Formats: sequence, structure tokens, C-alpha cells
Amino acid sequence: MLDLFHSFWQQKVLIAVTTAAVAAIAVGYVLVAQPVYQASTLLRPAAINELDALNRSEVYTLPPSDALLKVGAALDSYETRLNYFRAHPELFEPLQKKGMTPEQSFEIFNRDAINLIRPDPKSGDLSSFLKLQLTYPDSVNGPQILNGFVEYAINNQRAQISADLKVIINNRLRELDEKINAARSAYRSDKDAEIAGLVEGDTLQTAKLKDELKALRLQLRTERSDRIAQLQEAIAIANSLGITQPTTPSAMAAATQGTSSRGMRTEITSQALPLYFMGSKALEAERAALLKRTSDDFTNEKVSDIAKKLQMLEVNRQVEMLGKRTNEDLFLKNIEPLRAEVARLGGLNTDMSRLGLASIDRKAQTPLDPIKPKKGLIVGLAVVLGLLLGFGIATVRYFVRQRRETL
Repeated sequence: MLDLFHSFWQQKVLIAVTTAAVAAIAVGYVLVAQPVYQASTLLRPAAINELDALNRSEVYTLPPSDALLKVGAALDSYETRLNYFRAHPELFEPLQKKGMTPEQSFEIFNRDAINLIRPDPKSGDLSSFLKLQLTYPDSVNGPQILNGFVEYAINNQRAQISADLKVIINNRLRELDEKINAARSAYRSDKDAEIAGLVEGDTLQTAKLKDELKALRLQLRTERSDRIAQLQEAIAIANSLGITQPTTPSAMAAATQGTSSRGMRTEITSQALPLYFMGSKALEAERAALLKRTSDDFTNEKVSDIAKKLQMLEVNRQVEMLGKRTNEDLFLKNIEPLRAEVARLGGLNTDMSRLGLASIDRKAQTPLDPIKPKKGLIVGLAVVLGLLLGFGIATVRYFVRQRRETL
């Protein structure tokens, strides 16, 4: 063992040269290698007041934690990254490699350079922060790319929320319009049914009154015919008795007995006198008048009452007023809340360009030192490896020399 260490001392120049050579190679690599930097930005949930206007709309509810998760989904979306890459080709031009399409160059950059860090799922709070890291060569303006991408993703989500809000509002307005139209249709149906009921009732009442009038007139004609028959019979009896002038049974008895007609007679009886006591002249005059009569309507007050009712039924003022309504919306029931909601939704602001979805706690800044190559570490490892290599070569030479001496 002492001989080996003595051999190392004798070969100290070889070991030193080997170490220096390896260290020189490492120094050369460090000087030639392209530095790689790493920038990061930190996002936290937005303040409650940033989303208050949106949440108070009662149309779209978005807590700060959900807003941050939306931004995180956009930052992690391949489509969003690719769209940003296509929208800013000047930022990624140094990454373009010969023989590769821009999309292929972006694929490599997206896979190896961008990293989204989320909270540990075991912590139970997945929306406390988002950290986006970008590893880039010194030929690329990493902080500008990173900050621009975060702003692009947030604006993209704002536009998406604005579009969703417009769709939801339009759907609500369409639904409210359908309810109002349904109320209009229901009102028209109810109005038509009411008019039909009123017209039907008037028609039925008119028919009943006409039937009653017809029956009443028939009754009056029958009564007139019966009266004529009674008068005909009474005239025949009066002529047979020789009664031409109105008289009474007692007057006839006095005339038969020759009693003087001077004086007054009072006759009280509980029975109606037969019609022929009216005398043939009066009866014939009444019969003649009845035969000449063309209408019996004036003989009964019910006829005029029925005619009055029929006249009133010719025009139903309620039906007329229902038909003349021009602004039917004034008569719709229980639609004021719907109209108020339509007015409220129509006044909502759908411009979400200033909506605060996330709070940028720390923007990406240009780092002071690259993350690789680590110059001190590489040179230090090179010196160690050079020493090991020098000792290894010296050891091999020692054993070769020993073998030769043995032979």
C-alpha cells in the first residue's frame, strides 16, 4: 500500500495534468453551454368585491375559488397555450428549430418548459394558489412570455364568462317571453271563452224569450177566440131573450111584472151575472171589435216586458267592450314580476373585460442567475472526476509496472 502511495507521488504530474485537463474541459463547457433560466408567477384568488357585480346578477355565480380554478384550467389547457403561441409568434421565434414546423417546436417547448404547480391535493384546498413556471434559454424573453400568457388566459376566461353570461341571459329572456306569451294565449283563450259564454247565454235567453213571447201570443189568440165564442153564445141567448140593452135578473123580473121603473134598485149577489145580460148590442159590438183585432200584444203587459228584454239582448255591451280591447297586456294577470325580471336582465352589463378572476400575487421577473449550467458545481465535479481519473490512471500504471517486474 505504501508503494502505491509512493507511486502516486511519483506520478503527481500525471494526476495534476489529468485533473487540470478534465477541469479545463468542464470550464470550456461552462463557458460554451447556453444558460437556462427559470421564471415563475404566483396567482391567488381574487377579492370578493371583484366578483360581487357578477354574483349579484343572480344569473352567474362564481366564487373566487372557482374563478381561480377556471384560470388554472386555462393555463393548463393545451389549446390555450397553442393559441397564445400562434398569436405571438415573435416571442417564440428563437425556439424555432430547422426542419421542424412551428407546432412541433411548440410541442417540445410546451412539454419541457411550462409547468403549472397546484396545491397538494392532500391539503384539501386546491384553490389557495397557482404557480406557473417557465424554463427558457437566454435567447427568449421568458418573463414577457409568462406574464403575457397569464394575461391571455385570464382574458380568454373573461371572454368565455361574458359569452356564457350572454347565453344564460338570452335563455332566461326567451323563457320569460315564452311565459308572457303563454299568459297572453291564456288570456285570449279566457277572453274568447268568456265572450262565447256571454254570446251563448244571450242566445239562449233570446230563444227562451222568443219562445215565451210566441206562447204568450198563442195564449192571447186562444183567449180572444174563446172570448168570441163566448160572445157568440151570449148574443144568441140575449137575442132569444130579447135582451138588447144591459140588464139584471131583478130588472127583467120587474119588467115582466109591470112594476114601475121609477126608483132605484140595489142588487147584491155573490155570483157573476151571465154574459148575455150585457145585451145583444153590447155583445155584438165587442165581438165585432175582437174580430177586427190584428194583434193581442197590447192586452198583456208581459209582451212589452219580453220585447224590452229582447231589445236589450240584441247588443251585449260587455262582449262589445271585450272585443274593442286594443292593449290586451294591460289585462294580463300575474305578469308584473315577469316584466320586472325582463327589465332587470335587459339592464345587466355583460362586459366582463374588467372582471377580476385572479389576483397576481407575483409577476414573473428576470432571474439573476441561470438554473443551469451550475458553473461552480460542474467545475467542482470536474476537479473531483479529474483527480479520480488521474489516480485511476496512476494505479493502472503502477500495477502494470509491478507485473512487468515480476515477469
